[in-house]
Amino acid sequence: MMQEGVKIVRKKLFSVLLSIACVLSAGGAMLTEALPVMAQEAADEDGERKAPQLEGLTYEKKMDFTYVECIDIYYYEGGYKFFDVYDSAQYLLVPEGGEIPANLDKKVTVIQAPVQNIYMAATAAMALVNAIGGLNCVGFSSLKASDWYVQDAQDAMNAGDIVFAGKYSEPDYEVLLSGGCDLAVESTMILHTPKVQEMIENMGIPVFIDRSSYESHPLGRSEWAKVYGALLDREEEAEAFFAEQNQVMEDLEDFENTGKTVAFFSVNSDGSVVVRRQEDSVPKMIELAGGRYILNGVSVIQESKRSSVTMTMEEFYADAIDADYLVYNSTIQAPIGSIDDLLAKSPLFGDFKAVKEGNVWCADKYLYQATDIVGQLIRDFNHMLTDGDATQMTFLKKID
Repeated sequence: MMQEGVKIVRKKLFSVLLSIACVLSAGGAMLTEALPVMAQEAADEDGERKAPQLEGLTYEKKMDFTYVECIDIYYYEGGYKFFDVYDSAQYLLVPEGGEIPANLDKKVTVIQAPVQNIYMAATAAMALVNAIGGLNCVGFSSLKASDWYVQDAQDAMNAGDIVFAGKYSEPDYEVLLSGGCDLAVESTMILHTPKVQEMIENMGIPVFIDRSSYESHPLGRSEWAKVYGALLDREEEAEAFFAEQNQVMEDLEDFENTGKTVAFFSVNSDGSVVVRRQEDSVPKMIELAGGRYILNGVSVIQESKRSSVTMTMEEFYADAIDADYLVYNSTIQAPIGSIDDLLAKSPLFGDFKAVKEGNVWCADKYLYQATDIVGQLIRDFNHMLTDGDATQMTFLKKID
């Protein structure tokens, strides 16, 4: 409690001092010197972002990513790390005993190391944190034990090592505060409940928003293990994990093109259909498995910054009626258990080629959490496309 109080007072004091500095310097060259150092610098001649110039810190290096496109991580002497999440937010990890750099842009969220007692509300991140041996840094969960695909997370909750602290949209603030939560890791769903984010931050708990779902390559989300490796000072473990996943992906590159088409979708309660953009990771997994994602129309690709797009049933009908396979995405909606369940969502599905030929499948609801084994889904798609052994599948189930 005392530590949290210090964080809040420190944050407010810094904000006041920053405002005074700007007022006193409101003129000429003096203004330029006193303004906060803007975290995001202009791009260099090659179009790459430059490392932020942070007062009093010496830049060392930038993290190397193979597939990640949504974030840059910069390292500075003394253990400081700067996280620049594109189109989202910026964070500075301050090492234990370190001071916050002077004139830091007030929009930059400060995270104090060591990071412990994380509130894990971004369910896709749990598998990655676990894969790098960081589960002991998680103290709170937005899911109950039975809702976790990650077995180690279930076991930790059953043992009382991780406590349920309410779902992301209705967290138990008292539990988080009294339990000494250091960081809330949220998915982009938190952006739909801004008051919740504000409340958490007002308690002195930084909010880190995971945008791994915006990565276009299948291994992009898995490579976010490096992001959590940087947050938890487990870079070596993250590098080792990703090297293994990268090898798995290389081993899957020899699947032959079957020429068969696939639609991956779900249906909202209002009858609209949610599909993945052509540039999203799932369509690329289908291609790696030897298939072709059929939903490549203009209506699907126009919203370039989103991983999924909503279509009308009529638009979906026009694009997907001749798809060889329909795969229902139950990570968004409840799974379907029969063809009748699908027809209940719309009788138009009766006209679809895949329905007539008995090629309807359902993706497991835990798929979104399995960011540590993306290669298995590619294998599942290949088994589906080649009439392989369904008992060897992890995430796909045939619907009759």
